[in-house]
Amino acid sequence: MEYSWRKVLLLEILGFLLFDGLLCMAAGAVYRHDWVLTEKNYTRLCYTKPVLTVNGLFPGPELHVHKGDTVIINVVNQATYNITLHWHGLKQPRNPWSDGPEYVTQCPIQPGANFTYQLIFSDEEGTIWWHAHSDWSRATVHGAIMIYPKHGTSYPFKKPHGEVPIILGNWYNGDVMQIIEDALQSGGEPNQSNAHTINGLPGDLYKETYSCANPGTFEMIVKKGRRYLLRIINAGMNEEMFFKVAQHNLTVVGSDGAYIKPITTETIMIAPGQTMDAILTADQTPARYYMAVTVYASGNVPYDNTTGTAILTYKNYKKSSSPVMPSLPAHNDTDTADSFTKQFRSLESAEQVPKDYDLRIYTTITVSTLPCESGSTCLGPNGTRLSSSLNNQSFVNPSIDILEAYYKSIAEVYTTDFPSEPPHPFNYTGDDLPSSLLTATQGTKVTVLDYNTTVEVVFQGTNLNGPENHPMHLHGYSFYLLGSGYGNFNNVTDPASYNLVDPPLINTVSVPKNGWAAVRFRADNPGVWFMHCHFERHASWGMNTAFIVKNGSSVNESLIPPPPMPPC
Repeated sequence: MEYSWRKVLLLEILGFLLFDGLLCMAAGAVYRHDWVLTEKNYTRLCYTKPVLTVNGLFPGPELHVHKGDTVIINVVNQATYNITLHWHGLKQPRNPWSDGPEYVTQCPIQPGANFTYQLIFSDEEGTIWWHAHSDWSRATVHGAIMIYPKHGTSYPFKKPHGEVPIILGNWYNGDVMQIIEDALQSGGEPNQSNAHTINGLPGDLYKETYSCANPGTFEMIVKKGRRYLLRIINAGMNEEMFFKVAQHNLTVVGSDGAYIKPITTETIMIAPGQTMDAILTADQTPARYYMAVTVYASGNVPYDNTTGTAILTYKNYKKSSSPVMPSLPAHNDTDTADSFTKQFRSLESAEQVPKDYDLRIYTTITVSTLPCESGSTCLGPNGTRLSSSLNNQSFVNPSIDILEAYYKSIAEVYTTDFPSEPPHPFNYTGDDLPSSLLTATQGTKVTVLDYNTTVEVVFQGTNLNGPENHPMHLHGYSFYLLGSGYGNFNNVTDPASYNLVDPPLINTVSVPKNGWAAVRFRADNPGVWFMHCHFERHASWGMNTAFIVKNGSSVNESLIPPPPMPPC
């Protein structure tokens, strides 16, 4: 459905009133919060610096809701940077206006301004999270969202005695905004973080490098015999992580806001953007045990090789000299990573898994290059500027957001010709590939989908320019992960191995280095929805695209009219 200017103006006037009316009909409770974005000094690793925070907190505020609730959050920007917020894993049915990626569904909230986000919870249950979606501000602007079962229902497992968010992140001694700005100007890799953190704190091991006072360690107190639900979130910027608790198994029961068949494991591998719910039973000798996080580095690219820690402390433990440290996998231990991720299955067989597709998008994922500006030398390969691309298209943010342009039929903001297959087929995972394949084309290309189209996306890694895993995230949807493998995807033989019975329902998939992953979703959520790599440097370089999903035939299959949006 296309909109005339007269209709657009009328709907904008009525939009916020209509949304309030929808709240009255909401099945769950409605909660309201006021969040203020400010800069506050924090000290880690002997460095004190101002960091962007929400309500002065790092990590930011937690949201606690039940399935089907609605949350209204008024965000006031009292900092010096533009900002947007994204609710990662929240489908926001018919409401892309509050999804958050800058210049995709909204223009940023400027300093001194405010914007009210309307969070519509639908079928999500478990753990998702929220984070800034502008520049690199999400390094400190993020927090957990805990979604409990609807009132009168229960978990599909025995109720735990306690629940604890475990947010894995990074600390940069430098200014994160300046770090990415410098990298984009030089054309090279951005600096790595100085520490990995658990709930904002780096842990004891950094005392060996930094001689100042204790750098800060998160401590979780437990009672022997009790069970605890760890809500684990990888809020890190550029690295997949191994997570382990010394001498304790973890039973993973959920991922990305949906339940899975239980997986009992010593080690978790979790990619940026992913969440996992894991049961920990305090069944060991009362003592102190380290939780530890370190990088899983699938490729030959720079990474922060340090180890962040927290401490699991039993009540009434006998004093000991130091906590017990887990034996962590090697940074390049792909066998451990694969043996864990290959076990994921939905808790129940899903009758709604699409058995076929209307449209297949086969897209390469590549760290590309762009020519350096005339007369200068950049720090990328052979003096070029590092870039990234999907199907050789490097995404460029427009000057106004795509959603507004679509809704108001504003021309020359985006084009609808994102290629559904690689424009220049080659041996994607082969060796000695020609350098001519490295150069990407820049643009703002999207794919337009009719309502209810069943889409299969096959992500294909390439062996160009430092191959590695890629955590690919889709806004507005969860998708079924049907299969993955190494090498080039074979469209004849590989679909025969798809799991069409109980594939995991997730929103972020780790595409293996020099391999592929196939996902499916039904386009039943109208609006504009971003798809991108959740390595922040790759997203900054252009490894992004978007889907425009048209309205269906009824009001309930159409966009909610917009509230007053931030100006561009």
